[in-house]
Amino acid sequence: MKAMQLARPGDRLSVLCLGAHSDDIEIGAGAMLLGLIGRSVQLDVRWCVLSGGSVRDDEARKSAADFLAGAASAEIEIKSFRDGFFPQQGEAIKQWFEELKARINPDLILTHRRDDAHQDHRQVCGLTWNTFRDHQILEYEIPKWDGDIGQPNVYVPVSSAVLERKIELLMKHFGSQRSKQWFDDETFRGLARIRGMECRAPERYAEAFFGRKVALI
Repeated sequence: MKAMQLARPGDRLSVLCLGAHSDDIEIGAGAMLLGLIGRSVQLDVRWCVLSGGSVRDDEARKSAADFLAGAASAEIEIKSFRDGFFPQQGEAIKQWFEELKARINPDLILTHRRDDAHQDHRQVCGLTWNTFRDHQILEYEIPKWDGDIGQPNVYVPVSSAVLERKIELLMKHFGSQRSKQWFDDETFRGLARIRGMECRAPERYAEAFFGRKVALI
């Protein structure tokens, strides 16, 4: 299968990363971002986390700083919408989305998957598509005990070194999540191995996304 290149070394690429919770972007797309930076793509990143709290805010900022070390530019924005109640806060979150759209015009948007079992994730995805109607959007996946991972159609092979760096940073920064049964290195490595098998990744690992609309030139 011929791979389509998102950006070549030296290219400039602006990326909007959206996550409902402090570890979502890292879990769903952390290796992809590390890989792009490692290949000398000049990333301009706006990293937005929509909920937090004192501990999780701190985790989010420190983690984003590590994941984006080496990016051409990075802006981190942490909001305080109530975790678990995004559908009930739809009007306020939509207003924030509209204000965000007035400030940025990214080349690529990374957001949650439309069919994610978590209501906050679905709300963020729906508002992403509702607000950014003329942008390239890729939806990432979050493993969880709901068993809701689907059949992706966009794969980003990653090196074993990049995957290990992603897992290292997740374990380093998100102490508040380590008590959860699913939050461990075996989960993240196992999902990456499955996705790598599905796309025959050269180094066995990949992150996968859902591309509802993809334009090729």
